[in-house]
Amino acid sequence: MIAIKNISKTFRQKKKVFKALDDISLEIEQGDILGIIGFSGAGKSTLIRSVNLLEKPDHGQIIINGKDLTQLNSRELAKERKKIGMIFQHFNLLSSRTVFDNVSLPLELEGVHKTDIQKRVSELLKVVGLEDKANEYPKSLSGGQKQRVAIARALANDPYLLLCDEATSALDPATTQSILQLLKDINQRLGITILLITHEMDVIKTICNQVAVIDKGKLIARGNLEDIISAKEHPVIKQFILPKTLNIPPSISSKLQKESGEDLYPVVEVELNGNLPFEKLLAVLYNDYHIPYKLISADVEYVANSSFGKILLHLQGSSEQNQRVIHYFSKNNIQNNIKGYA
Repeated sequence: MIAIKNISKTFRQKKKVFKALDDISLEIEQGDILGIIGFSGAGKSTLIRSVNLLEKPDHGQIIINGKDLTQLNSRELAKERKKIGMIFQHFNLLSSRTVFDNVSLPLELEGVHKTDIQKRVSELLKVVGLEDKANEYPKSLSGGQKQRVAIARALANDPYLLLCDEATSALDPATTQSILQLLKDINQRLGITILLITHEMDVIKTICNQVAVIDKGKLIARGNLEDIISAKEHPVIKQFILPKTLNIPPSISSKLQKESGEDLYPVVEVELNGNLPFEKLLAVLYNDYHIPYKLISADVEYVANSSFGKILLHLQGSSEQNQRVIHYFSKNNIQNNIKGYA
């Protein structure tokens, strides 16, 4: 449905040249929810704004439903843009217009009859759960409600594509989840393709069936979530996917020694990279190695049938048992790091 082909974009500020996009190509199938993730300055916003040519690329093609938008004249482009909805981080609502009037604005600009506007806006407010807020003004709404109004407005012209530019970044975690579930519902019920950008991996995990990772204007990975997580050897992906080093509780860290000794046992940080389920790892320790241990902490994500993340174990077997277990980790490509002995 959507083909982004060899898009590049360079900005010039004073005497400095900054390449925001560097020969990026992506294909997005109809009905996909593609999440584009990257750090601040990676080129995410430039890329998503290139899709509807709010940002015109220096070269490359944006092909949607067989039409190359970069080759259209202004009138033809305006017509295509009507079928591409866009949601922004800061809502962009008009404070002087009610909820109903904000949603109806695109339809008014199209010259739609008032009766049809009434019907369409009422339907959209029901979709986003704001039927009872039609006559209120943005100042009386919460952040989540404002974003729901913005979503309804983006759907006014019955788009086939929805672009989300950091649509949940200004919201608290609970509200973020409700907005993401609304977008997922819209995607499933209305069949609208969604392209969103974010710097939060939780957003990707919640609703995206496809992921693209960009860094310094380059596309560095593309696939489903499991593909991306499995490709974590790339340093940028690793920063998004894996949890930071787990904290060792003060009750243990205060006693931690650098060298082993009598009555001192290794505290081991173990990284799960998808090749062994978390539960199976614990079962191996208990059933195969018969080693006593304490699970100090865990930060584990489940993707399909795989486990990714880190766990902190305090092995409490004999010196020989502990070494056998650590050897097992290394032999099975399970990264591990002895943090000390306690």
